Amino acid sequence: MKHQYTTNTQFKAGTYFVTGTDTDVGKTVCSKALLQAANKQNRSTLAYKPISAGCENTVDGLRNEDALILKDNCSIPVPYNWINPIAYEPPIAPHIAALENEDSQIEQTVISKGLTRLQQKSPDFLLIEGAGGWHLPINNEQLLSGWVAEQKIPVVLVVGLKLGCLNHAILTVESIKQSDLPIAGWIANHLQTDMPYVQQNIATLEAYINAPLIAEIPFLDNVEDQDLSKYICVDFIAR
Repeated sequence: MKHQYTTNTQFKAGTYFVTGTDTDVGKTVCSKALLQAANKQNRSTLAYKPISAGCENTVDGLRNEDALILKDNCSIPVPYNWINPIAYEPPIAPHIAALENEDSQIEQTVISKGLTRLQQKSPDFLLIEGAGGWHLPINNEQLLSGWVAEQKIPVVLVVGLKLGCLNHAILTVESIKQSDLPIAGWIANHLQTDMPYVQQNIATLEAYINAPLIAEIPFLDNVEDQDLSKYICVDFIAR
């Protein structure tokens, strides 16, 4: 990989919110890489996927593929519903799934209680993975990004490298800054094997994102079976 990572800024142990420039940009892949890297440095880890949609109905209840990947890469064992307390079967916007299938709405209090329960396990690193992009509606009045701002959680931004990513990334960065939240770092995630001028795109993103690039993850086959920790800049963990 050609890129030289920024090494003068280190992550500190704590809670981070992983968001993306859009849906399907690889938030779970990047969260897995971060968890694996922390685990290799003997840091205790937990992950939280408070809201998911597109779940499979199993004998154990609704299960989300992304949440299962997160669970499998946590060093602290917890029940599935601690990691993913709010789950819906149809692959649609979660707040619409809540209204259409359960005639209810997602409550911030449920999300907050789930976070507190995990934090009480005292992990060195707790990664919260959002759903969709930054401004995910949780009901017709509230956004998940508003909850993140209230909790004052630093953000890790995943940029899916594809045509249009520059606009999506810059808009997302501006919105995060307007929420008075720090961007702890960002990850360039390759969504295709042959994006034209990809390194020029990464250079442009570096110019507009005032945060360290902590990983550049190539397009990979069978990503589920891969050790992704090698793509994370080791300086992202500060002892």
